[in-house]
Amino acid sequence: MYKRAVLPMSREEKVAIAISKLMSDFALDLEAIGFYLATAIPYVTYMRAMEVLESAEYNKSGVEYNRKLGYYGNNISKEV
Repeated sequence: MYKRAVLPMSREEKVAIAISKLMSDFALDLEAIGFYLATAIPYVTYMRAMEVLESAEYNKSGVEYNRKLGYYGNNISKEV
């Protein structure tokens, strides 16, 4: 039996998973978090957080667009 190589997670993937775990707590007040992001942290950190959110939105819409049209990587799905 062959062992499949498992690539280690990048720092970015680890951070994304950590953010996901924190945001999955439904007891959190997201509006309060937004308030503190906008007022209590340095401007550069706020702008980087906004860049992450914009990137997530862009990539999510691209994935949905590709699924809708049946594109998966370099292959074109016959089921549209």
